[in-house]
Amino acid sequence: MLRNGRFLDPETGTATEGDMRIENGAIAEVGDVGAAGGGAGSVLDLGGATVIPGLIDAHFHAYAAGMGGIMMATRTKSFVVINGVNRLTAALRRGFTTVRDVAGGDIGLREAIDRGMVSAPNYLFSGRVLSQTGGHGDVRPAEHDLHAGCDHTHEVVDGVDDLRRAVRERLRTGSHVIKIMASGGVISPTDPLAVPQYSAEEIAVVCEEAGRRGSYVAAHAYSAEAVVHAVTNGVRSVEHGNLIDAEAARVMASHGAYLVPTLAAYDAMHRRGEAAGLSSVGRAKNAEVLSAGRDAIRLAREAGVRVGFGTDLMGDLEDEQLSGIELQAQVLEPLELLRAMTVVNASLIRDPGRGHLAVGSPADLVALRADPLRDVSVLWDRSRPRVVVKAGAVVWDERTRSDDRRAE
Repeated sequence: MLRNGRFLDPETGTATEGDMRIENGAIAEVGDVGAAGGGAGSVLDLGGATVIPGLIDAHFHAYAAGMGGIMMATRTKSFVVINGVNRLTAALRRGFTTVRDVAGGDIGLREAIDRGMVSAPNYLFSGRVLSQTGGHGDVRPAEHDLHAGCDHTHEVVDGVDDLRRAVRERLRTGSHVIKIMASGGVISPTDPLAVPQYSAEEIAVVCEEAGRRGSYVAAHAYSAEAVVHAVTNGVRSVEHGNLIDAEAARVMASHGAYLVPTLAAYDAMHRRGEAAGLSSVGRAKNAEVLSAGRDAIRLAREAGVRVGFGTDLMGDLEDEQLSGIELQAQVLEPLELLRAMTVVNASLIRDPGRGHLAVGSPADLVALRADPLRDVSVLWDRSRPRVVVKAGAVVWDERTRSDDRRAE
């Protein structure tokens, strides 16, 4: 039972004052619950805090133990997984109760989370990203005589038949989404940012196989040309999209595609990239997209594209997750911003109840010391303690620095 709160539903933008009763990890009642509503479970007094649905990061990287390249690709799996658990625990304590990992992850990590063996958000993973030879997932510098293959986060796969098999294998082993590299990227050594990657036939077969199993495809893509190429061949979720134009945004809207901006990554790489190990090539590429991300969001909004939220933080930059909220707040109004991290992302991951505070929705919640519609900075300001609830359990209470108490 949560007492003495303001329960703000992003769908309507309205708040209900009172209490919340939680049963079996879901919201059972909101408002005037009454003394009898507490049942036998524990009671948490919120002291008038504003409660919102748990936040969703739709572009997370648990296995990103470095800034890319050969060094990250060759880290031992044991280190990568333990580091990944730490990254996930930190995200949960910031209020992200669900993450979509779009480069790596596997069914073993998800099983450990589901069994409560580690403290982490609800975990949706893509498995290894699919990249063409010389694409964004091919970590080989041009001057090194290395064989293309796969690492903890990427796999180089070319051709329709091999891609079909690769998608089927990912879906066999629990992947929520299939991720492809559809343009160049910041950290990859040999591919220009704007050039589309994979042929139309290759993208189409990936989308066909994913769709047959009730899944969908997310595509790393920057330029307008690459985005249009991806979306018109079946991609549902465009990651980054910094260099789109108005026409590309119109095409996205007409195909029902989502945009997942990742503003945190570029800002963090600009300020901290060299110290974190980003190559000189990567820093130069980052400069091309640094300021364009906000313009892409504006173009997408004007075209009617659904805009979500992601962070895409690699290596030591993972602590910049909340900074991404502040950056996106420079483009979106507070309610739009809150919806991006809840309602829109929940729709993107095909779990629309998760971004709401309706009866029956999962009791994944964040209690904040102010109303984010009136003081949006409370969403990223760590000087004001927050309480995080996942499936009815208090997993983090910054007021006491404690966790693992039931609120049902």
